[in-house]
Amino acid sequence: MITVNIIGAGNVAYHLYRALSLSPEVKVLQVTARDQRKLEDFVNPELINTDFSKIKDCDVHLICVSDSAIAEIAKAMFGLNGLVVHTSGATSINLLHQLKRYGVFYPLQTFSKQRDVSFSEIPICIEAEQKNDLALLKILALKISNDVREITSAQRKTLHLSAIFVNNFTNHLLHLGNEIVKQNNLDFNILKPLLKETVMKLEDMPPFEAQTGPARRGDQITMKEHLAQLSEENQKKIYTELSESIQKTYGKEL
Repeated sequence: MITVNIIGAGNVAYHLYRALSLSPEVKVLQVTARDQRKLEDFVNPELINTDFSKIKDCDVHLICVSDSAIAEIAKAMFGLNGLVVHTSGATSINLLHQLKRYGVFYPLQTFSKQRDVSFSEIPICIEAEQKNDLALLKILALKISNDVREITSAQRKTLHLSAIFVNNFTNHLLHLGNEIVKQNNLDFNILKPLLKETVMKLEDMPPFEAQTGPARRGDQITMKEHLAQLSEENQKKIYTELSESIQKTYGKEL
């Protein structure tokens, strides 16, 4: 049985708590956050803690807070027994170097409390200074995921940067697309089959080969018509810059 504490009350803390609580080989001892109200919605009341001086010893402490708060939270972990890890994609393992045992437990996924996820399919990137601690993290990760990888801080930062492009930026483009159809009294749902096929294509081909559209074809007439349809300067700027990037990528073929 692996004992775990979770520090945080956000999306990552929420989903890790749910996933770890379902494993018969993991016991969540405590969930700590300053605001008790944020924990009451999803944590067993007996496990809630708001006093950082009363964090219990356990096998693994999971720091699930914003990147800017990790260093401050780590100070409260001094003197505790157990392995202390953060769950950030963009933060080096070295931020925890003053602790006796430290590492990283990074689930590579976008999380929202309003939507359930299947943790078994989520890659978990682990890192630790000591071999025994790395082995412990691997055992813990395998309790909830079928995809566990030993990743360095430099590699993890690269993954996080790539994830910003494929997830965060993509989602913002979806928001802009939704705004465009709404402004013209159309339903965004009509685009969902297209979106699904865009993602499913990646099962059979790399993004480079999957690219279609007027910029890919070098269709200047259609692109000019699209720009004329757009009324907001921000949308025009994004459309132009992305189209130019696509044309540069496939320039030799146009």
